[in-house]
Amino acid sequence: MSLELTLVLLVVSVALAVVAWIMQRRPRDPFDPPLVPWTAIQVIAVVVALLMAAHLVSLATGQPLKGRRMF
Repeated sequence: MSLELTLVLLVVSVALAVVAWIMQRRPRDPFDPPLVPWTAIQVIAVVVALLMAAHLVSLATGQPLKGRRMF
């Protein structure tokens, strides 16, 4: 994945997480369930942002990220 695409996905996912956080904090009627599951959207956006940040580190260092058990 290119640097530009990684940066775009990082910015979009952070923006989506912020929008979901704002939408969750709005006051609403307790008997009116939300139509969009903002919590799930926020969790997915944060996970994508963390993955893109890790990918940026691997692009900056030139070394692919390895797990603890990989040789």
